[in-house]
Order: sequence, then structure tokens, then C-alpha cells
Amino acid sequence: MSAGSKSFYLTTPIYYVNDAPHIGHAYTTVAGDVLTRWHRQRGESVWFLTGTDEHGQKVLNTANSSGASPQDWCDRLVDTSWKPTWASLNIAYDDFIRTTEPRHMERVQSFLTGLKDQGHIYSGRYEGPYCIGCEEFKLPTDLDDGRCKVHGTLAELVSEENWFFRLSAFIPQLLQHYRDHPEACEPTSARNEVISFLESGVQDLSISRSSFDWGIPVPWDTKQVIYVWFDALLNYATAVGLGDPVDSVGGKKFAEVWPPDVNLVGKDILRFHAVIWPAMLMAANLPLPKKVFAHGWLLVGGEKMSKSKLTGIAPSDITDHFGVDAFRYYFLRAIPFGTDGSFSWEDMGARYTSELANDFGNLASRLIAMIEKYCDGVIPAVANDEILQDALSGTVSNADTTIVALDFQGGINAIMEFCKRVNGYVTEKAPWVLAKNSANKSELDAVLYNTADSIRALAVLLHPVMPATTEILWASLGADESMGPISAQRIGDVARWGQLPPGSKVTKGAVLFPRLEDKAL
Repeated sequence: MSAGSKSFYLTTPIYYVNDAPHIGHAYTTVAGDVLTRWHRQRGESVWFLTGTDEHGQKVLNTANSSGASPQDWCDRLVDTSWKPTWASLNIAYDDFIRTTEPRHMERVQSFLTGLKDQGHIYSGRYEGPYCIGCEEFKLPTDLDDGRCKVHGTLAELVSEENWFFRLSAFIPQLLQHYRDHPEACEPTSARNEVISFLESGVQDLSISRSSFDWGIPVPWDTKQVIYVWFDALLNYATAVGLGDPVDSVGGKKFAEVWPPDVNLVGKDILRFHAVIWPAMLMAANLPLPKKVFAHGWLLVGGEKMSKSKLTGIAPSDITDHFGVDAFRYYFLRAIPFGTDGSFSWEDMGARYTSELANDFGNLASRLIAMIEKYCDGVIPAVANDEILQDALSGTVSNADTTIVALDFQGGINAIMEFCKRVNGYVTEKAPWVLAKNSANKSELDAVLYNTADSIRALAVLLHPVMPATTEILWASLGADESMGPISAQRIGDVARWGQLPPGSKVTKGAVLFPRLEDKAL
């Protein structure tokens, strides 16, 4: 990274540890992983943060019902479920923050004290409905007959002496922020929702609880704990050194990455991230995140993915059948990022077979087999096909623009359209027919080289989406020895034709996408 340049900083939400992760959590985290891998392959310095939210009444109740202390419960879930799930899905995060870590708790207390000293916090009484499932103070419009619209559970009526944050004071500034920077909250539907909420009138926020003790103590009133969302939102800053001296390790990290380029969230927690979070930063005179992006829900039977409603599906239920890379591919390919989408076992099976096994996997295996058969397993001399070159150039430009804009479906579609184009090229040129006449040897070699270099490009472009599979393919092409690791290949250089060195030895590897056996979920 050049001096003075900023790292691309992406965060996922930090997830409640009241249960093991389901595919809704995985959807968010895989999206963050694909985007940060893409930025790394653009040659950028990247910092990717995820983690767990371990305080609050919901976690306390779950731990108590399981006969464990909340800390033991959190430790066990993080070590046996959350971190192993992200490892199994090939999530390449740079840091994993836990809100029970001293580095987080101490910085939260310092931040809160600073806000109080500046007059942004005052004492008062909160009376009203509270949903433990959301860990949210609810407005009447958030409830149906007293029940949370998200969880369907009765809201608890709370009456407590609490500390309040002067949230309402920042509403004009927030509205101006979104007028001046519409890209700061996306997609457009999310931004419109936030603006409507802000214009409807926003009250000050209770930021402490006194009816239980599982949380970070309020520094000046230790009989109360900090409201779990006020605590949790700060993880994005505490993990990178919020408030540390500028010449310290933490202070230097903060200067390197802040503000976040993308706070990636589900739409159910949009208000916290697009209203409360930036207001907190405004109060502390800190730069705001460049973008809060709220994606849609994964639906099962028309309902949001949820353990409490027994619609939560473990990622392993799917990856055991389809494989990890097909899981990563499917959810970003099948659902426009930013809208709701229904998971379908049948649709995933159909896309696996047609797009991954037939279009991509079969193209690669046919190419390797033909080079082994017709070229003694060695990449032939560099050749050129202007139509393929032009198509690749357009593909790289399109994919880069769309993926950086978090249009994963658009980017993957562009890449897979090029894959179809290469398949069409192979069908049209029919190298197996050319091979029947030795007079066609130079033409045969040209077709095979053009196909191989196209697959070289496809492997690099799909690497952020399917890292393990493309590494296998890269090795099969002999490119790891002749070109270096696939992760070192740059997006901006992919379209340069003729990079696959002639003379590289190809090897037949494992089938990239084996035929699925019939299996029910």
C-alpha cells in the first residue's frame, strides 16, 4: 500500500451467539468475503472484519435456559460453531471481534464517557415496548397487536431509569447527509426507508438497561449496562483502535482503515446502522461510513430465515451435498443482492448442473483432456482470437464495475456469459474434428490455446467466488508454476491476452463439479 492511501475496509454485522449460524448469516458473510477477495485481486490493501455480539438479554436468556453462564455459552458457541463455520466456507477475514473482549469493552466505555462529557447523554425514564429477539425498543408502528413484526413474539413492556443519547439532535444532519451522499445508504429502497423514518420524527435513544447485568457497565453508573446495540455498533471502530493514541498500533490502524467503505447488513437491522450508528459518529466528530448496504432476506416457505421459527438451515446441510464453492456461487448468482430471495433446493440443483458442472466444469475438463491427447499435455504456442479477446475485455470491465457496486449477480452473470461464449467457440471450431487431419495441427493448436487462455481468465475472475475450485483448475493448467498463485493475479490484467505460457504442463485433476446424486434435504 502506498504511503497515505487507505485500505478498503468492509464489515459484516456481528452476529448474536444465541444459536449456531444459519444460511442467512452465511449469505451476508460470503458476500463480504467475495467482495473483499475481489478488492484484493484488484491489488488493494483490504481489511475484512466480522465477529460476534455477545451481550444483551437475548444471549443471557439463552445461556440461562441452557444451564450455562453467558460467558461460557458465548465461548462455546464461538469456538464450536461460528469460527468453524466460517472456516468451512473459506471466509478469509482479517479480524474476528467479540464484544466480550477487553479491547472492545474498554474502548466502548471510553467512547461513551466522551459523549457524556460533550453533553450528548442525559438521564431519564424509558417506558414502552421492547423486543428481546430484536434487542430493540419498539415504536407502535413496529408491532402488530403488541407483537414484533419480525419475530412474532409479544413485546415486553419496560419501565426503567436509563441513560439517553440525544439522537433527535442529529436528525437534520442525517437527512442532509443522505441528500448529499445518496450512495451512503443502498440500495435505493433502503435509503428511502431511512429517510422516511427520519422525517417521521425520531426520539432520543435509551442507551442503558438496569434490569439485568449481562453487558458492559456504564462507566459512571455501574448498576446499569450499556444497551446492547450501542455497544455492538461500536465494534466496527473498536476493532481497529478507536480512541487509541495516534502513534500507537491501534491509532495507526484506525488511520489506515477508517472510515469503513462498506458496512454490510441485513435489512432488518438497517435503522440501527443508518440512523443510530452515524448519529453516534457525528456526536464524536468521526467520519461516517462511506456506504451502509442492506441486503434482502433469505426466505424459506415465504418467511425470513430464523432459528426461532425453525426455518434456519445450517450451511452444512447444503455444502455436504453441493460443496462449499457451489454454495458460495449459488446464493450470489441466484438472488439479486439487495432484494429478498427464496432458497430452493431444486433451483440450486439445476444451476449446479447446468452452470457449474456443464458450462464451467465440463469446459475445463474437455480442454485438459484435449491438450493431453493432442498436445502431449503441454500448452501449445500463443494464438489470438479477436472475438474472444474483445469479449473478455468487455467481461472484465463489466464484472469489475458491477461487483465493486455490490451487484454480485450482474458480475457473475457477465463472467458466465463469457464462459458460454468460450463453449460456443469450442463447439464451432470442433477441435476433435481438426485433430483427424495432421494438416490442421496449427489450427488445432490455436483453438486449444485460445480456449486455455480463456479458461485462465475465467479461473481468475471466479476465484473470489469459488476460491478452492479455481485453485484446483489453476494447478491443472500448470499456471501455479508458470504464473504464480492465482490469488496474485490482478483483475486489471486479466484481459491481457496470451498470458498462459506455452510449454506449461497440464494435469488432469479431480472433477470440479461431480454429478449430483439424488438426495433430499
